[in-house]
Amino acid sequence: MAIDPHEVLKTVFGFDSFRGRQAEVIDHLLGGGDCLVLMPTGGGKSLCFQIPALCRDGVAIVISPLIALMEDQVAALKQNGVRAEALHSGLPAGAWADIDERLHRGDLDLLYVSPERLMKNGFLDRLGSCPLALFAIDEAHCVSQWGHDFRPEYRQLSLLADRFPEVPRIALTATADIPTRNDIIERLRLPADSVFAAGFDRPNIRYRVTPKNNPRDQLLDFLNAEHGGDAGIVYCQTRKRTDETAAWLSAQGWRTLPYHAGLDASVRADHQARFIKEEGVVMVATIAFGMGIDKPNVRFVAHMDLPKSLESYYQETGRAGRDGLPANAWMAYGMQDVARIGQFIVNSEADETQKRLERRKLDSLVGFCETATCRRQVLLGYFGETLAEPCGNCDTCLEPVETFDGTEVVQKALSCVYRTGEIFGAAHVIDVLLGGDTDKVRRFRHNELSTYGVGEGTSRPEWQSIFRQLVAMGLLIVDVEGHGGLRMGPDCRPVLRGDQRIELRKETFRKSSKKAAKSGGGAAARATLNDPDDEALFQELRQRRMELARAQGVPPYVIFNDRTLVEIAQARPRHAHELARLNGVGEVKLQRYGDEFLAVVDAHGG
Repeated sequence: MAIDPHEVLKTVFGFDSFRGRQAEVIDHLLGGGDCLVLMPTGGGKSLCFQIPALCRDGVAIVISPLIALMEDQVAALKQNGVRAEALHSGLPAGAWADIDERLHRGDLDLLYVSPERLMKNGFLDRLGSCPLALFAIDEAHCVSQWGHDFRPEYRQLSLLADRFPEVPRIALTATADIPTRNDIIERLRLPADSVFAAGFDRPNIRYRVTPKNNPRDQLLDFLNAEHGGDAGIVYCQTRKRTDETAAWLSAQGWRTLPYHAGLDASVRADHQARFIKEEGVVMVATIAFGMGIDKPNVRFVAHMDLPKSLESYYQETGRAGRDGLPANAWMAYGMQDVARIGQFIVNSEADETQKRLERRKLDSLVGFCETATCRRQVLLGYFGETLAEPCGNCDTCLEPVETFDGTEVVQKALSCVYRTGEIFGAAHVIDVLLGGDTDKVRRFRHNELSTYGVGEGTSRPEWQSIFRQLVAMGLLIVDVEGHGGLRMGPDCRPVLRGDQRIELRKETFRKSSKKAAKSGGGAAARATLNDPDDEALFQELRQRRMELARAQGVPPYVIFNDRTLVEIAQARPRHAHELARLNGVGEVKLQRYGDEFLAVVDAHGG
């Protein structure tokens, strides 16, 4: 008898209805079709293959790039009573044989493997003797050389179409611009007319970008004001900066851990486990951390340095707010970031076509940072989507940017770049404009130029903002093949002649607030729960969840995520049938944990 996917959704996962295009994707797979699914992080991609895996005969093979990602999903599935396992190099002795035996006697619903493991030691031959429900290729952007996490091993997955032509295949990603998604379709031999795109918008994430000005203090202000006790990720460009930032935040009273490829593997594993299983830990990391993190209650992602592209930015910020509750994406950037990434592109071993593509991506990222319009509209526009109205949940919407006629100051800036020889960075050119008495100004006799001191009516931070905007407009170009000097862009002549008016954004410069961090944690709960008594119950439920998670050695969120705890705190269920109505409470979890959480509600006073 056919299994109803809606029944599986409710009884196993505890949800009443599908979201977005989930139902369409599931019906397509149940009918035996192949497809590509584009959904934002937290949009429910996993259910698109997990539910068909439970409805179809056989085992579903899920190809995933990282051990942490596999283990997170397997742990969550097991909490729901699903027979799931993962094959990877970190398994203890004897586990391989046990999982293999369960696979061949039909005792598994889903098996997670890496692409390397799938293609190794005759594993595909072994799968040939098993009934297979489907193949799910997660993080499918890894197949594309145009993507930001290219993995050559993913290219071999095209073999699945030949070896198992009757087994449906689903590729899934949260991050793919048009060239990347076309490459995925071509490389994996998927039908071009079976693409399910649910949109890239993450409306619960608030985007903010600020010019670098004492970035550590800026970061601390942001954390103290909004995220006391919350889990979050702080991204830094280098290992040294990661270690220094983690140590500095720890000295300010934050529970921080560093993570980068220079640490011993056992230290990285321990830090990642603590971040996943404990509450309120802030991970300070390079981009080596995060792709395999499924933690839903990451309340913020902060960038201390510019990422390399808008795809990377979207992927990294997408680790915040996977539970749909309010989250923040905060970034500080400066001209030195642009020069650094540009030099990395120039020095890479990529061919010229790839380098041109990376430079265009960098230009798009700088444009996003300097926009005076809605950031979400710019971000979604990059991925080919249109947001009809400003989002109301980014810094430029919440605090609309003032603009002014910047033609005169732009002419001064361009003239000074030209007269200093088009070889110096913004810092030195600003020194000249402000009439600075530095060694470099005297050594190059730039105090004798006609532009020396002509910018004294404008402050240094204002000049820094002006130069960033001129780079974003293309009126100035960062010479990444040299030492980050500025040179004139091809369209600057009409501006210098006065034939073109330039509108600039006016920056607002705030003093450091130095507020003390809030205690307790749960910024999303504070934003969602208006009643202080509801918030108090939420914290008690959170504590009980942590106790249960520690006893089992699992992440707290695989028991119930924050959204479910918020619903319990608001609904105050007194009986099992009332608890069962809430999102995320399936039959197995109700049986395992119902009495525990009902007791917390009862003890609180209902």
